[in-house]
Amino acid sequence: MARRLRPVELDFVASAPLRLVFAAEVAAPPEVVYAALADDVAGWSCWFTGVARSASTHDGKGREVRLTGGTRFTETVLAAEPDQRYAYRADTTNAPGMRALVEDWRLTPAGGGTRLRWTFAADGPAPFRFLLTLARPGLGRAFRESAKALDRRLAKA
Repeated sequence: MARRLRPVELDFVASAPLRLVFAAEVAAPPEVVYAALADDVAGWSCWFTGVARSASTHDGKGREVRLTGGTRFTETVLAAEPDQRYAYRADTTNAPGMRALVEDWRLTPAGGGTRLRWTFAADGPAPFRFLLTLARPGLGRAFRESAKALDRRLAKA
């Protein structure tokens, strides 16, 4: 059953009790990467590890995401700054323990490509935060694999 999470804003990215930050570079320029993140939400399942289905809602102001294990999220887009930033907050989920979540994607030019930085900012009870800390290496690996898959996908386009 879906539970409502605390409706945090962008400042939560800096103040969250748990912040996991990952970075990678892709060959495509920021405007192409941004389009893949913000405009092609349905395409996330083709490159982001663990995403089974994703869809844009509310004329691009929201998202619905289903992970391969059955976890579901409804989300609100908090920042859509072309070629620079794409961030969203989880509003509801069936994941246990989570109280708040914001994911923040930052794009900066890197040579002819893009440096992609993903911040996973979350809150929950101590056991939840501890488990996410333990999951950091796996999330990092999933992010790096996803960045490579995105790079391949954009190179083909």
